[in-house]
Amino acid sequence: MAVTITGRFLDWEGCFNVREPGGPGATGTGAVVRADALDRLTANGWTSLTAHGVRTVVDLRNEDEREVDHCPRPAGVTTVRIPLDGIGHRDFWNVWWGSPGFGTPAYFRPFLERFPDRVASVARAMADAPPGGVVFHCGLGRDRTGLITLVLLRLAGASPEEVAVDYALSEPRVRAMYAARGRPYDPAEIDAYVAGLGTTAHALAREAAAGLDAAAYLRAGGLGAGEVERLRERLRGRSRER
Repeated sequence: MAVTITGRFLDWEGCFNVREPGGPGATGTGAVVRADALDRLTANGWTSLTAHGVRTVVDLRNEDEREVDHCPRPAGVTTVRIPLDGIGHRDFWNVWWGSPGFGTPAYFRPFLERFPDRVASVARAMADAPPGGVVFHCGLGRDRTGLITLVLLRLAGASPEEVAVDYALSEPRVRAMYAARGRPYDPAEIDAYVAGLGTTAHALAREAAAGLDAAAYLRAGGLGAGEVERLRERLRGRSRER
């Protein structure tokens, strides 16, 4: 069955890849937002973010990726920094770091299997955030953000196909970002890697999502049943009502 998504992108000046994840009704409007790096938001961009109801930012990047904000963050916005990668775990990253597979959903399932505790830490930060929307982001808003989105959407009841469609929406935005910043972007190596696996990025994302029981996964990562339920409530948008 074909799945289409319209009207999910948000215009936050300074960012290129901001949207509410999932198909229609997958998450409550304003509940969670996925994005590329927020460092480059303009003053108007931050105003748009707060006007959308966002009160918590979860930054998934490593320390050395962060830049000085181009404009001050509003006082009412709390930033929580949780480096998702766990880059010190060389048993995993010696395989994936620098590989074109790191720019595809091919690494999603291995990462989920290796790092349930790290994913659960991000989920806990969202579950325990104060009332208001939550935006989570990495650098491009595609890979690490896409991995967390996969878990959230499956917890919210989205189908594997909806997860895969949502993942694919990032690629043209990433291309536009590189073009606007005058940087070369050549996906040939990534495309060749995926083709060499005899599959597509869409199929890889769908397969990773299909194999995930998100609630059980998060509990195995250390979340309590109450935390999982609070996260579900946030995804439905009900945290905005408290």
